[in-house]
Amino acid sequence: MLSLMQEVAEQVINPRFRALQDHQISEKNPGDLVTVADHESEVLITAALTAAYPDAVVLGEEAHAHDPALLDRFNAAEHGFTVDPVDGTKNFVRGSPDHAVMIGEMRGGEVVRGWIWQPQHEAAYVAERGAGAYLNGSRLTMVVAEDERDAAPYRTARRAWVGRELPGLGTLELTWACCGVDYPHLIAGDARALVYNHSKPWDHLPGALLVQESGGWIGGIDGGPFGAQELGSGLISAPDRTTYDAVVAALAAN
Repeated sequence: MLSLMQEVAEQVINPRFRALQDHQISEKNPGDLVTVADHESEVLITAALTAAYPDAVVLGEEAHAHDPALLDRFNAAEHGFTVDPVDGTKNFVRGSPDHAVMIGEMRGGEVVRGWIWQPQHEAAYVAERGAGAYLNGSRLTMVVAEDERDAAPYRTARRAWVGRELPGLGTLELTWACCGVDYPHLIAGDARALVYNHSKPWDHLPGALLVQESGGWIGGIDGGPFGAQELGSGLISAPDRTTYDAVVAALAAN
């Protein structure tokens, strides 16, 4: 799977990095950018997954934009894959290296495998349920600050929440605007927790498993459990259950 992602990135993503033409960028919705690299990457990955797993439902971000009922089919499936062909499209458009290709695999309502390829950082993240999480072949373990004074900030992907005070915890700062970059940063100790006000499967399945297999915790913004299907309105990911519970309580109190 990783080799597929790397080949596709080399073929259709990397040649467009910092070389996009205006006509290669459009909006799905106001402010929601998509590029020719997103479309071409997803077509290639989806075709490969469909050929290898003909009975699985492949839920691609761009395919869903054209066929919203695809999400319902994924939620009802026993086996499925999520595809985010260029996660962090806005970063990609403005020439930031903080973007990624992501694939998540779901069986029986659980994320069982996940892959994140950051082409500009040449960072390959792989996770398998019960088998751990890895960066370029090295085992990952959640980094937690020993001294609270050294702890990283709490971060949110919702710009309207930046500066919001979490009672007793601190102030929310902006994430790296790319789930395929945010989750690895959390594991590395660069964020105390991640707060998302949305939970599209293609954005979160690979990173969620990466966090869980590194020893972290992820759940609903309302305190509910995380599942690969029928995701709620938001997610919180943290190094441990205690921090997660504290963020849930702080958001509820504010």
